Amino acid sequence: MLGIFAAFLLPTTSAQASAPLRTHAAAKGKFIGTALATGPLGSETSYRTIAGTEFNQITAENAMKWESTEPSQGQFTFSGADQIVAFATQNNQQVHGHTLVWHQQTPGWVQGLGASAMRSAMQNHIAQVVGHYADNPAVVSWDVVNEVFDENGGWRSSFWYNTLGQSFVADAFRAARAADPDARLCINDYNVEGINAKSTAMYNLVSSLRQQGVPVDCVGLQSHLSIQYGFPSDMQRNMERFAALGVQVRVTELDVRMPTPRDSSKDTTQATYYRNVVNACLAVTACAGVTIWGFTDKHSWVPDTFPNEGFALPWDANYQQKPAYTAVHDALAGGTSGDTTPPSTPGTPTVGTVTSNSAALTWSASTDTGGSGLAGYNVYREQGATDTLLGQSSTASITLTGLSPSTQYQVYVRARDGAGNLSGNSALATFTTQDGPGGGGGCTATGTVQTQWSGGYVVQPVTVTNTGTSAITGWTVTFTLPAGHTLVGSWNATLTVSGQTVTAKNAAYNGNLAPNAGTSFGFQVSRPSGNTQTPSAYTCA
Repeated sequence: MLGIFAAFLLPTTSAQASAPLRTHAAAKGKFIGTALATGPLGSETSYRTIAGTEFNQITAENAMKWESTEPSQGQFTFSGADQIVAFATQNNQQVHGHTLVWHQQTPGWVQGLGASAMRSAMQNHIAQVVGHYADNPAVVSWDVVNEVFDENGGWRSSFWYNTLGQSFVADAFRAARAADPDARLCINDYNVEGINAKSTAMYNLVSSLRQQGVPVDCVGLQSHLSIQYGFPSDMQRNMERFAALGVQVRVTELDVRMPTPRDSSKDTTQATYYRNVVNACLAVTACAGVTIWGFTDKHSWVPDTFPNEGFALPWDANYQQKPAYTAVHDALAGGTSGDTTPPSTPGTPTVGTVTSNSAALTWSASTDTGGSGLAGYNVYREQGATDTLLGQSSTASITLTGLSPSTQYQVYVRARDGAGNLSGNSALATFTTQDGPGGGGGCTATGTVQTQWSGGYVVQPVTVTNTGTSAITGWTVTFTLPAGHTLVGSWNATLTVSGQTVTAKNAAYNGNLAPNAGTSFGFQVSRPSGNTQTPSAYTCA
């Protein structure tokens, strides 16, 4: 089923928009979507207007989930779901069904069934729900199964898995295909935006299912991001590896939360994340589009789930566009905003940890008033006539790597916006790299928190770099877990724990490092609910 999207003009906005998001997305052959809630859809004019004019794809936030469509066994109700589909039909939008089989928001009567009865209930539920919309041209795709993996890439210990084993996934997809042969069928999960243990497990499962003839048509990357944990820089590469399996990819539940209170610097970083996601999708032919999980902070799920975080969406609680909207718009429009105003000049870089081949820098953020939004920063080495670009960052900090030992560097920073304009040069910062320990071997380790939630987190990557002048044949990294934190799993290294001290030793395949070469490993930790601590210091030997 293919949606046909209307193109129409709106008055010029603060983003210098010539048209709404959906028009620019359709011109790129993509969709730009949002998740809708039935309450504000029926009661708030601003909500309905923005939802109808800006987006060409919609997902029901809750109205198509099991608890909403079959709260009692065999008793189906589609009032909320039908409201969503009717709105989409009126506004020439496609609908993505969400979600058929999930371990949450599924009634207790399902969870208590035995294996045979549970499998039959699942197949009947899919047949009834998907079948209800099989002849409706607006409903073109479904999240068939949702969130089947834990953070370490193992199977989630859900009632589905514990009762039926892995086979419930293939059975669900086959039932969905039987109910609607034309719908695109997706598997969906969170924290699989970048390449990590969880996304690799997803990759392996999709590959295996397709080899068995199971009709998995697409992979959904939820992409619930936070500015405090860094952007998954390998998102595009991750999309490309899934695409190589012959499936469509899509961003299904995008939002970018920030620690409260909100300020202009956080808005700028948030806008950069939104732009990065859209650009990643635009760069991959097999990426069908991006769905933002809601669009206004007034109705966001984030504050109720993540204490002291929020403001995750492109419109604020008063339905005013934020810099994130401008970033999405201009990315979809192809940088055609006419912005010729460069960002303000960044602050003088402050030098942090310096090793034999790396240096950490931070600086005061720039601002952008030209309309295309701040896209990031370039860091240059001052060398007279021809200055060398040492690195780029989407935030106001960077760790430069690949530097020469025992060498003085003078560096400066320039900000860039979405239209390609560059700011003036910051003032210079000077530092000198160290020699490798003993003039020969040595290493450093730096850990990055990839994602975290109330009860745990994933550190990926921990980057190990040979900072010496000769090759090393093995390395050991030590770090301390905060009190109450427990190691759950790891990959690409062998980890042992004594008290709260963790010792990570190289695997057989990544211990040999030439000078300046590096490798990485990762691990997952559980922690007490509400605790926000993570390890901060890593020692390498």
